[in-house]
Amino acid sequence: MVKSVNQISQDTCDTYCYDEAVVNRIQPKIPEAEGVELLFKALADATRVKIAYALTLEDELCVCDIANIIGCSTATASHHLRLLRNMKLAKYRKEGKLVFYSLADDHVHQLVSIALVHAHEE
Repeated sequence: MVKSVNQISQDTCDTYCYDEAVVNRIQPKIPEAEGVELLFKALADATRVKIAYALTLEDELCVCDIANIIGCSTATASHHLRLLRNMKLAKYRKEGKLVFYSLADDHVHQLVSIALVHAHEE
């Protein structure tokens, strides 16, 4: 959708100015956010969000359970789980021939839960 000229002027400043003190205080802190985009990139895939959400509902699930819950093959589930594990969003343990996954920590659980609440806000 293309914004009309009227809309553009409503969502941008009419004149260019900035608060130098605020900029000088905040700008040095911005590098702390580097790498965070990778976390959101990992969760930017619908299949991975479904997996992460399923793992908020149950402490741990085996790959076969996850595949059936989200309606995909075990190979697809394993691929996405591996990516979540490599991004340190999930962890796994092997028990005999089964592999069980869980969320890496409570922070990941909170991120997924907060995103879900936000998505359902009106």
